[in-house]
Amino acid sequence: MKLSIQVNEGPYQHQASDSAFQFTKAAIEAGHDIFRVFFYHDGVNNGTRYTTPPQDDRHVVNNWSELSAAHDLDLVICVAAAQRRGLVDEGEAERNGKDGNNIAPGFRISGLGQLIEAGIQSDRLVVFGD
Repeated sequence: MKLSIQVNEGPYQHQASDSAFQFTKAAIEAGHDIFRVFFYHDGVNNGTRYTTPPQDDRHVVNNWSELSAAHDLDLVICVAAAQRRGLVDEGEAERNGKDGNNIAPGFRISGLGQLIEAGIQSDRLVVFGD
């Protein structure tokens, strides 16, 4: 089955991000294809490379980056939600006069069209968070 995942909550606000990560990992291990993981609303905070949790805490951002690297996942951050929350990649930083980017490895910024495409191309779109 081809799945897409939508994550609407930040990495440390609610259980949604952890649940989405565990679900995605389990789906891959079960042999399902992941078309895309789309981070929306506060979920875009899963893609900031400046997250620095305490050493004894889980590192949700790194978990997503590592899973993406291991399985060539398409981790997409909504551009409008990202800009509202201060997340920019190199292109957005340049366009908006910012002095750097803060997107974690494996993530990319794009628009809502990527979410629509994910829904069309997948058998199921599974949403985590409000």
